[in-house]
Amino acid sequence: MRSRMVMAVLATLVLATLAAAPAAQAKAGDVIERGSCSGESTWKLKLSPEDGRIEVEFEVDQNVVGDAWRVRILHDGELVFRGRRTTEAPSGSFEVRILEPNHGGVDRFVGRARNPSTDEACRGVATF
Repeated sequence: MRSRMVMAVLATLVLATLAAAPAAQAKAGDVIERGSCSGESTWKLKLSPEDGRIEVEFEVDQNVVGDAWRVRILHDGELVFRGRRTTEAPSGSFEVRILEPNHGGVDRFVGRARNPSTDEACRGVATF
């Protein structure tokens, strides 16, 4: 009976540790939003403080290598990035990183990506 209780406590501790692990990867002050695209892909929009500015990382994970995407990032409604990215090995994803001024107050970022060959679309929103 006692060994069952010890095993249950150990299992609970292991699960609690595993559940907390992803949060440990984010630095203090980071904002991370994640979501699903219109197809099978997923997106992540991460905002981090960087010397008085905001580092913006917009990632799309398609799990297909070599697909081209059209990408846009808006900061408080203003287009601050427009370009094309191609998913790369090993994960079949791409990432855009830019540095933006901190406008003070709430800064709202929108990352958009569209795959012209599949018409899949991704839209992520995060505020800093």
